[in-house]
Amino acid sequence: MRPSLTGPARTRLDARALYFVSYDGLVNTNSFQKHGLLTYGGHQYAVWYTASREAVVARRGLGATTWSPVPLPHRLKADDSHNVICMGVSPVDGRLHLNLDSHSDGFHYVKSVAGLLDDPSGTAWGPSAFGAVRTTLDGLPLTDRFTYPQFLTTPEGLLQLSYRAGVSGNGRNALAEYDGSRWTALGEWSGATGTYTSAHGTSTARSMYLHGLDYDRRGRLHALFTWRERDAAVLAADGGLTNHDTGYVTSDDRGRTWRDDAGTLVGTTGGPDRVRVTDAGLVVDPLGPNHCLMNQESQCVDSAGRPHAVVSHLPVRLGPPAGGYAAARTAHARAHHLRKTASGSWLKTEIPVPLRSSQRTRLILDRHDNAYAVLPHGRIAAASAASGHTDWALLFDGAGLNAFGEVVVDETRIAADHVLSFMYQEKSAGTTPSPLYVADFALPA
Repeated sequence: MRPSLTGPARTRLDARALYFVSYDGLVNTNSFQKHGLLTYGGHQYAVWYTASREAVVARRGLGATTWSPVPLPHRLKADDSHNVICMGVSPVDGRLHLNLDSHSDGFHYVKSVAGLLDDPSGTAWGPSAFGAVRTTLDGLPLTDRFTYPQFLTTPEGLLQLSYRAGVSGNGRNALAEYDGSRWTALGEWSGATGTYTSAHGTSTARSMYLHGLDYDRRGRLHALFTWRERDAAVLAADGGLTNHDTGYVTSDDRGRTWRDDAGTLVGTTGGPDRVRVTDAGLVVDPLGPNHCLMNQESQCVDSAGRPHAVVSHLPVRLGPPAGGYAAARTAHARAHHLRKTASGSWLKTEIPVPLRSSQRTRLILDRHDNAYAVLPHGRIAAASAASGHTDWALLFDGAGLNAFGEVVVDETRIAADHVLSFMYQEKSAGTTPSPLYVADFALPA
């Protein structure tokens, strides 16, 4: 079965959603939000900030054209596009969880009443369905330098929260876990220390930036990532980002221990031995820090449990960037499909579609393991599993969307009804609010 798209069908979430550009992105549509758009139990859920900075969660039945919004008692505190809202599901008690409004500072957290997701018709959908907004996880404070929340559900139905403790260039990834009655801090699992040396200089601190955390059908947890160095001495010239290399680790015990691609233990969550840049065997796609490599791009896992990722950067053939990071990416960058083959090797294919943006691309797989790259501005390219994912072609050019840049893809909906669904916001100017939409494309059943 070859990849194909039917659509888009569009529904509007908000005629006047909050709009400001920071870090080249919008707070409502940063593609690293996991999950800003989510499907569970026959309903789809969306989160965003309104023109009055109010946080909102909405839902609709799958296939419905009308959304039912619920305002939450929180307003965005800063014009910072990192301060996204993300959602998670705890199947053990049927709650919806939201984490919002943080960038290297304190977070805000709210959860629904038990059973809301399991009995959507029998549980009132309104402000009463949600508890108070807190600055802890039900009393668990975590860290005062909190960024990049990602919720993920374990095969047993527990809910985990991934986050960064610390700041850009000097941060550590950590996990917390919810069992239906309380949250527990599992601890940090990546390290910031150690010396990294490029052809131009050295750095002694860094952050690991995740492309995602995903469980496969067998219960293995996969994480692809890039490193960002603190010290710009590793660059050939000032003005770029110090991102380098794509690494890969897995966990077979729900994130308690981590192994490299060869199966060597490289880190223990909450222990002194953490995944560090000095560990041999982590890198599966080597790339130096002078190619405008993007962090926090995208990953997924196919039906055989093999990892796939999108990594975007300037093609190596072009050499170091000229004119600054954002300008160089907009002019020259390409997205690349990186995946592990059945033989255990890693292959990388350049997607032959110009990014025309400094921003990120999202990757999803349909039920046939065909790959779809949702590029900036809502454009969609695809490649067939039958070709070994080498026949990339543009299927949708974004016509009619007027999408600003990055989009938020619903990673969970494809399994529910074979629909590729993403949230996007129309381009505007300055701080003028603009419409926020969800676009749906039917995929091969």
